[in-house]
Amino acid sequence: MSKYYVNKFLYTVDRDPELLKRYTDDPRNLVATWEQSMGPKLLNNEVEASSVHAFTPEEREALINHDYVALFEMGAHFFLNLTIFIGIYDEPYMEKSGPLSFQKEMAAKLQHWRGKDYPTVET
Repeated sequence: MSKYYVNKFLYTVDRDPELLKRYTDDPRNLVATWEQSMGPKLLNNEVEASSVHAFTPEEREALINHDYVALFEMGAHFFLNLTIFIGIYDEPYMEKSGPLSFQKEMAAKLQHWRGKDYPTVET
């Protein structure tokens, strides 16, 4: 897993309301666009570029499908993984089930990690 690239995606998309909306509405298109044109840039300029230019097929599918469990298991940084999906799912979940509903669901889906060492987030 290119943890750096996945974490960079999670970080940059979560902090840009327009990108987050695009990721919510059309994840396949946003992931492809980000991977090809936004992700390689360093320091938000046209001169410097990362040498990592692609997600693995598994990373791409997990990002497209908003599969936060798979991302966690591949070693995506837990906080980045959590915060982006709170940005996407918190309001709809809260309307249905109250405060912290999404966080509780995420915790439930990660129950099989209870008592185990979490995947490393080292890059």
